[in-house]
Amino acid sequence: MQEGKGQSGPGFGAATSTALDPKAWDAALRECADAGAFCGVLAKVFRVRQTEVALLQLEKGLLRFLFPDELKTAGSIPVSSATAVAAHTAVTKKVELFNSFTKVKHASIFETVKLGKADQADTSESAPIQKLISAPILSSEGRVMGVLQISRKGLDLNLAGADFTLDDLHNLEKAAKIAATASFLHR
Repeated sequence: MQEGKGQSGPGFGAATSTALDPKAWDAALRECADAGAFCGVLAKVFRVRQTEVALLQLEKGLLRFLFPDELKTAGSIPVSSATAVAAHTAVTKKVELFNSFTKVKHASIFETVKLGKADQADTSESAPIQKLISAPILSSEGRVMGVLQISRKGLDLNLAGADFTLDDLHNLEKAAKIAATASFLHR
């Protein structure tokens, strides 16, 4: 695991993700028929906006977005990318946690894409990613199938909410294992 430098202390994410009954959200994730529903459950688990959840699938050396919908046509990420965190997660097959994400060298092109419905978007939807956790989606044989990421956006670190915790990272890793068995990744 790689952890970015950031604030420490008890995180909002730990309290909220573990406050939900793990068996309930485990079952809810397993019942999801598509990527949007799956990411919607994750948004509730981590108490983030749906636009702060990303699901990418690896195909022919490229990570392509399955969610959010607006990023499906925005392009894909080569796993050879030196600046994309999703590519790094896929290559290393390790979970990552960054509570000061703006200090991490990363490809920010996808952050410029307008997410959500225009009439419902608020200023925080277009704010930069401040905090991020990332997990590889691995097949039972250990082959990378994709990457799952949860972010917290805000105009600054404090406005983005609490730091992600090791409990959050563990829960994301658990969600990635469930995603590996989901039908929408096997189409």
